[in-house]
Amino acid sequence: MGVWHRFGGKRGEKVATTAVYWGTGRRKEAVARVRLIPGDGRIIINGRPMEEYFPTIAQRAEVERPLKVTGTLGKYDVLARVGGGGISGQAGAVRHGIARALLRVDESYRKPLKQAGLLTRDPRVKERRKYGLKKARKAPQFSKR
Repeated sequence: MGVWHRFGGKRGEKVATTAVYWGTGRRKEAVARVRLIPGDGRIIINGRPMEEYFPTIAQRAEVERPLKVTGTLGKYDVLARVGGGGISGQAGAVRHGIARALLRVDESYRKPLKQAGLLTRDPRVKERRKYGLKKARKAPQFSKR
């Protein structure tokens, strides 16, 4: 009984594997693990089609932006696992992950992606609440008496 290879098939057995490119994207509290596989342009997020997962057109456009900038829309299937944060942060995380995976496909995509600002992680996160304050910066209301 042989041991199965991670891409299918038994150890030592020649298996036809397709190229898989991956990238990790982050925004706010959301983290996305993205895989690009040569295909017909399907975008699957957490096992659901993108149209079902992201309700607004703006979020869908944000996810597709790195593919449009590099002219690869329709050439790769995108498989993404995303968690944490809200729906808008998750869309930004998937966008960032796709952009980073495209760099693994072809390093010449760096210039257009960089110019479009798609390789920069958006560092804005919610500030923590401070002791003695109602929120991160909101002080309790002053009372003279």
